Amino acid sequence: MVTFDHREPGTDPEDWTTFLRSVDPLPVRLDGLAAIVVVAPHPDDETLGAGGLIASAADAGIPVHVLLATRGEGSHPHSSTTSPERLRTVRDAEFRAAVRLLDPAASASVLGVPDGGLREHPDVLRAALTERLAAVDGPVLVVAPWRGDGHRDHRIAGEVAADIVAGTPGARLLEYPVWAWHWDGPAAPAAPWDRACALVLPPAVLDRKRAALDAYPSQTRPLSPAPGDEAVVDARHAAHHLRSTEWFFAVSDTPSSRSRASFDAHYDRKPEGWDFDGSWYERRKRAVTLAALPRERYRSALELGCATGVLTAALTERADDVLGTDIAAAPLARARLRAPAARFVQAALPSEWPDGRWDLVVVSEVGYYLSPADLDATIDRVLGSLDDDGVLVACHWRHPDDDAVTSGDAVDARIAERWPRPALVRHVEEDFVLSVLPGPAVRSVAAVEGLTP
Repeated sequence: MVTFDHREPGTDPEDWTTFLRSVDPLPVRLDGLAAIVVVAPHPDDETLGAGGLIASAADAGIPVHVLLATRGEGSHPHSSTTSPERLRTVRDAEFRAAVRLLDPAASASVLGVPDGGLREHPDVLRAALTERLAAVDGPVLVVAPWRGDGHRDHRIAGEVAADIVAGTPGARLLEYPVWAWHWDGPAAPAAPWDRACALVLPPAVLDRKRAALDAYPSQTRPLSPAPGDEAVVDARHAAHHLRSTEWFFAVSDTPSSRSRASFDAHYDRKPEGWDFDGSWYERRKRAVTLAALPRERYRSALELGCATGVLTAALTERADDVLGTDIAAAPLARARLRAPAARFVQAALPSEWPDGRWDLVVVSEVGYYLSPADLDATIDRVLGSLDDDGVLVACHWRHPDDDAVTSGDAVDARIAERWPRPALVRHVEEDFVLSVLPGPAVRSVAAVEGLTP
């Protein structure tokens, strides 16, 4: 979690100037867009982060709508001269004046969420952005704060925008930094400069952005000489944003792995997760999986995505030591009761990888919840921790799953592509695919028993 104080000097703008010369950004392209929607958590964020883009869109005849989440009444919490109620009125008027300077034809919605309270009211922004995008006929660019910007409202606004855009055909997202310029540093930047995009601002556009920022005197100048009334965006802060180039971060089209929160919500609704005990499909698939194991006994087994531990319990009858992992905490509580002979740990793949060496790794019904990058990294993790005489067992559902990132067939094909040896077992039927991938010292069952030369 980033913590910062805007009253501190922060990073010297000249340090960023030097750094930015080394960045090779993609250009921000506005051609072909039917509309642009700018998400601003507070009045002035739209100007600081995307004022040049708004003005450029106006010059190109592209309709712009600004969604303002809060009125920014919390900008001066220690002021003894100006109340939050007064600031709410002042900043609302400043916002409307600034947007008119950038684009007289732009429209705006003020959602009225309490300043600092977007985490408690994300659905207000979610509904407004969803409705706005649904009204656009054609490609739309959404511009929102970078999710890592360090301010809670900025993070939530960015997360909501990313989620909505991901589910909206024809929409794409650019993220803008505001406070990262202040607390981050070019020596070891946290911001994703490898996916930077830049919009060059002609002098006339930059002049409009500067005028729009000047329309926020409550932020750019002290409210009074009293302590607590200092400018929030003083000249040093403003210098980050008044460059001749406006900077954004592109959001990859590559899907993300299914989140821990989504699994938590699933187990809140269905504590048993899936019908592992009652379903004949599940019981039969489990029996096929266990029958496919080429050895009768294993030293150490790792089950990734063990859920409520039904398969884990069966593995304890085939291995001396069994460790089950799952991204969610709720199913592990049930798994510990169901399989008391096993060990369990909450872990997300592939980053939270358990220590140890294994001669059996089971990945059952979990690979298609991983992004392509995370699936590759998980395969690498397995290869790095599997004993030479060990095997990876992968079993996946072959039908559509609304919560999956990819398909079971794609997961099976990718594991086979990355694995150094051909599958020892590959069982394919209409409902699921099962593969057993061997380590370098694994031989066939018949060869081990001396039944073949």
